Amino acid sequence: MSKQLNRLIVKGGVLSPGELKYICESVESLGLKTISFGSRQDILLPKKVNSEDLTQFDKLKVVEVDEVGVENIVSSYVCADIFPSTSWLTGDRYLYLLEQFRSKSKLKINLTDPKQRLVPLFTGHINFIASEHEDYWYLYIRLPEWKKTKMYPALIYSWDLDKIEAAIEDILQEEPETIETIFELVSDAVDTNNRTVDKPLEVPFYPFPYFEGMNKIGMDKYWLGLYWRNNKYDISFLKEMCELCSENKIGKISITPWKSFIVKGIPKESKLTWEKFLGKRGINVRHSMLELNWHLPVANKDALNLKKYLVSNFDQNDISTYGLTFGITDYSKSSYYFTSIVVEKNKQPEMIGNFKTRDTYNLLYAKNFDPNTRDYILHVQDVDKVELPGLLMELSQLYFDQLGTEREEEKEVETKKETSELEVYQCADCLTIYDEHFGDATQNIPVETLFSELPSDYECSLCEAPKTNFKKIILVK
Repeated sequence: MSKQLNRLIVKGGVLSPGELKYICESVESLGLKTISFGSRQDILLPKKVNSEDLTQFDKLKVVEVDEVGVENIVSSYVCADIFPSTSWLTGDRYLYLLEQFRSKSKLKINLTDPKQRLVPLFTGHINFIASEHEDYWYLYIRLPEWKKTKMYPALIYSWDLDKIEAAIEDILQEEPETIETIFELVSDAVDTNNRTVDKPLEVPFYPFPYFEGMNKIGMDKYWLGLYWRNNKYDISFLKEMCELCSENKIGKISITPWKSFIVKGIPKESKLTWEKFLGKRGINVRHSMLELNWHLPVANKDALNLKKYLVSNFDQNDISTYGLTFGITDYSKSSYYFTSIVVEKNKQPEMIGNFKTRDTYNLLYAKNFDPNTRDYILHVQDVDKVELPGLLMELSQLYFDQLGTEREEEKEVETKKETSELEVYQCADCLTIYDEHFGDATQNIPVETLFSELPSDYECSLCEAPKTNFKKIILVK
């Protein structure tokens, strides 16, 4: 079972070297020698610390062990400039947007780019996902009591993200049960610059990236990913690294959801200095992909030992898991995953006396092995630990057998679309599309509403041009 730990809020998983050094010095003064990273890009203290001791450090945003209803915001800032990205969503844009949000939120917020693979898109209660329209975001909501994620029927403007999220938090006491109710309540509560959803979100498939070691950015910069197997990062090492960041004018350090961190912007001329620094410290930056693609509960020794056992079996059998991710969870965790394959530990039956039974596990895998589908398939149930390596190798083979076939299916669909024509109406001023299939939720226009049936005072949802400004056009898809 996982231990409950004190958490430190790190908004978006981004902090400066100075902030990380302050955190290290603060917890070091309380007797800690290591810190850990959480799956929501926060910092965990592996040793229980008295709340009175932590309050003396006024800059730390602490969530105590027994404090509920406070969550960290996750972002894919860590991927900007180093992994595939939406063109308008730069590192600087992330930082401006993160500043909007309050330091402590009741709901889990995700702010992500759909073109990257490192940070999960749908693990929050409030999931903002970048669209192709500059400064507009899809919003997918899964409130704590909801079983499924629902799409908000409008695109959200970048500078309204915090207002929308705060409004949703404010209406939680009304226990909204549908996305339509949330839309109505939020629309009544705040003025926003929403935009019509003119096409569904498309999440391309990318293999899981390798995020460790020294890697090049452009012509004269490098990024460094560091991963420690036991997720206990030595404070003295981190302090020295922060000083090196400051010397190299590196402004930000990014935490990943995979219990690792990335430093971007290392100058070419300093690459050797960094390599010597890591070498003197004995830091391994060449873990195999088998090590890096696992998500484990923090401070859970059973899960860590099980991972070592499984990875060792993969290694001995020369099994490739490129592109796959694995998670280990147990019966006490809410079943909401973000890995390709999940090893789920079952609760042991209550037994009389000292009689003990061995642990059993279930294996699940995501549809197309893509966790962003949010659709998991049960592969086997109630199997023993010794059966897991063979079954996981079987799933790995299934993944490689079908790899690319779903892409071919998508291409066939796209080819069919290319031969079809779609009649829409476009604003002559700002080029916003009115598609009768989607309607216009920003103005309470239901789906399948014909353009001719729109009220005469209908205006463009973006630039407020009159209905007469719209021209019929044919899109070839």
